[in-house]
Formats: sequence, C-alpha cells, structure tokens
Amino acid sequence: MKFTKQDLLTLLIGLFLFASCKNPDGVGLDVDPATAITGTLVVSPVKSQLVKEDAANTNGLNRYPLGYMVDPVFGKTEAALALTVYPVSTSYDFGTSPVLDSAVLVLKIDTTSTLTKFYGDTINSKYSIDVYQLANKVTTYKSSDVQAINNTLLGNFTGKLAPNTKRKISVIVPGKADTLKTVPAQIRIPLNKAFIQNAILNLGTAGTATEAKFIESFKGLYAQINKTSSTGVGGIAFLNFSGTDSYLQLVWKKTNSSSGVDTTSVNFPVGKMVLNAAQTANVISGVAANIKHDYSGTPVQTQIDVPTPTDPTQQYNVTYLQGLAGVKTKLTFPALTSFTNTYGKAIINKAELVVELGESAPAYPFNAAQRLSLYRWDIAQQAADIPDYATFSSSASGGAALFGGYFDSLKKRYIFIVTSYVQSLIDKNVEDYGTFLAPTSYTDFQRAPSATSAERSIIGASNATANKIKLNIYYTKIN
Repeated sequence: MKFTKQDLLTLLIGLFLFASCKNPDGVGLDVDPATAITGTLVVSPVKSQLVKEDAANTNGLNRYPLGYMVDPVFGKTEAALALTVYPVSTSYDFGTSPVLDSAVLVLKIDTTSTLTKFYGDTINSKYSIDVYQLANKVTTYKSSDVQAINNTLLGNFTGKLAPNTKRKISVIVPGKADTLKTVPAQIRIPLNKAFIQNAILNLGTAGTATEAKFIESFKGLYAQINKTSSTGVGGIAFLNFSGTDSYLQLVWKKTNSSSGVDTTSVNFPVGKMVLNAAQTANVISGVAANIKHDYSGTPVQTQIDVPTPTDPTQQYNVTYLQGLAGVKTKLTFPALTSFTNTYGKAIINKAELVVELGESAPAYPFNAAQRLSLYRWDIAQQAADIPDYATFSSSASGGAALFGGYFDSLKKRYIFIVTSYVQSLIDKNVEDYGTFLAPTSYTDFQRAPSATSAERSIIGASNATANKIKLNIYYTKIN
C-alpha cells in the first residue's frame, strides 16, 4: 500500500488525538467548534448522596406556594399559607351602620414566569382550598413552623385552577353602575359574612386606628388545601403579594345623608412591602408558608434512610432533587484530591459538571425541573457560591446563564461550568465541605433550601452505567 504525505499526516494526527483521551466515557461529547477547548480530557468520577433539606426561611419571598400534590416517586407535598391582612389606611371609616354584602379573599397567581407559576396538574385535578382565622399574628417564618388556627371554617374555594387565564370581575363604583375589569389569573375565596362583619366592620375607626392594633385584633387568615375534597394528583400554585392584586375585598352598604344607602368596596392588602434586613430591596412581609413532605413508601425514603453504620457508602443508579425544601443531592469528587499525583501539575482549561436525567421521559404533570442550583458549604456549613457562579453573575456578557444549570429538553441534561472551582479543589485552595445540587426558581437563582420552586428531577447517580453524573476536565500539563 502506498501512503502519500497527506495520508501519513492524517494518520499521525488521528493517533495523537486517540492517545490524548484518558477515559473513553468522554468520547462522543458534542463540541461547538467556536468554543472548543484544547487539552487532555479526563472524566473524573462523582459520588452522590441524597440529603433532606433543612426548613426554608419564607419571610420576604418573591412568590409563595399553595397546594397539595401526590407524586408516585416523591410522595405527598403540601403547602399552606399564613396571611397577614393590613388595613388599607389607618382609622379607616366604614361609614354609618355598615352592613357587609360580601367578603372575598383574592390571591393573585404569580405571572413573572410562564414556566413556573404552577407545578402539577391543572387539567384533571380539582382543588379545594379552606380558609381559617389565625389564632396568633404571624411572627415565625420557617417552612416547618406550625401556625395555630381557629378551627371554624371561614371560606372555601372548590374547582380547577387556571393559572394562564385572565378573568373579568365586577368593580363597585359608588353612586354609579358597576363596571367589569379584566385582571390577572387569581383565586377568589368567599368568606363568612357574619365573621367579617364582627371582626372588621363593627370595630369602626377604632379597630383600624393603627396597623398594629388591627393586626393584633384580626390576627390574619390561613389558607390550606382540603385533601378530602380535592381530587387528582394535584399541584402547587405560586402566588404573588408584591402588588395590589392580592387582598381581602370588602363590599358593604352604608347610610349616606344625601342619597340614602350606598354600596361601596375596599381592598385590605394581604402582605406588605418592606425593606429587607440589608436595606437594599423591597420584600414581602407578613406572609409565611408552611410546607410538609411525606416520603413514606417511596424510593426517595429508601435513600433518605441511608447511609447506615453497616453500609455508609451505598451508591445508587439515580438520585433525587425536589424543591419546596424537599431533598437535594450532595456531590463529592474523590479523584480531585490526588489529581496532581495522577496527572501531574496542570492548568484546568475547562471543567463542566454534566447532570443527566436518570429517567427516559419525565411526563406531565411532574416534568423535570427547569433549572438547578449548584452551591457549596463553607467551613460553617453555610451555603456559599461556587467561584464560577460568582464570576459569571458579575459578568456583563451573558451573566449567570453562562454558569449553566438550565434544563436541556433535547438532550435531557443540565451542564454547569465549574473551571475555577475544580482548579481550586485540585490546588487545595478551597476545602470541599460539601457541594450540592437542588432545584431553584427559573427566574431567580437561589442557594437551597428554596421555597419558590416545587419542581423535581430524577437524575443519574454514581452507579449508573449510562446517564451518570460526570465531571469533564480539560487540562494542560505544566512543568
């Protein structure tokens, strides 16, 4: 056989490329020629362990969960809300001999993102929402805190939820005909008229003399799912209290000296915008979420129950991620501590954490989480940013999106760029006290535990033969 110079050159290049691949697991990865990284590729092992989340702080959230769902893998999840109602103004005057016509609790469904305003089933499930009076004003905000309530039912909504549908409501205009107004998607829950008459209207201006006095008297409302009356697998709605679209609407008749009896209405706000502790942004106060998870009899519970003293390093083919302060996955990188001994001193050109789904096709209504967070623990076991996230999020071009974590629905995976983090771990400039994966809101990256996302994912774990978590490291050896 006769070789030309071009044939020989092609053969030598092919042999060089083949010899540079340390691990055949990395073969076949898609590479964009415009962003190709030179250097040797090694696929470093990643171990995983399922961990239950701590309770989340639900004070000052940009949206709040309400609902109940039954997932065959993740069990039962329930989210209820304690709601502080504020007077529309101090010393508010209901007029002479006011008589309540109606009282409606209006809860606006969040519309900041079409992807995450609702998680679960809106087609087949029926939701029954009960409302009670709080026994005490809201003072605690952990998702595990139990809010005491008075057991007299004040109101109920039963029906399907339509998070994508605007609706028309009647607006009371004193002295004129009512008008119709189109409003964002909302849940409207009629409340007991006798209770509201006695608890608010009959107090007069003295009852609303100050905000604190009104709250001390009225306490607030508590909304939770009636699991007996609800049907289907259910879901979690996310509600927005930052504007004027969530409120307690009061419609009443009062005696007017000139025209006799007038019908009028007022909206008492639910939640209040205040400056956060850092005095840097306005956040919602006076609303708290109570979140419960029941994993009994599920594969999630099986993994939560390990490690045991006899089997502390049990590995599985899949692991789990769930929002609403559910479960997260702790990652460890066992080969990085000896990377220099194995491969020599190196510069990391690029490192990417590839997280693939461990199920073939997540189906409605429990679709894969649209975004994951990746963060680490510091020495005090407090959540801290991965160095790469801090770098990308401060960048003017692309921002935090370059860090990754968004779901690729075609390839069914998530990818994070962790170059700086891996270099720091190899060089032992950063101690790995724990690295964690968890779902986060699509529009708002949060270090877990998060109460603003109910999504979940089943991802490939350490023992999977395919779709395992992989750490792809492109490096150049230096002297």
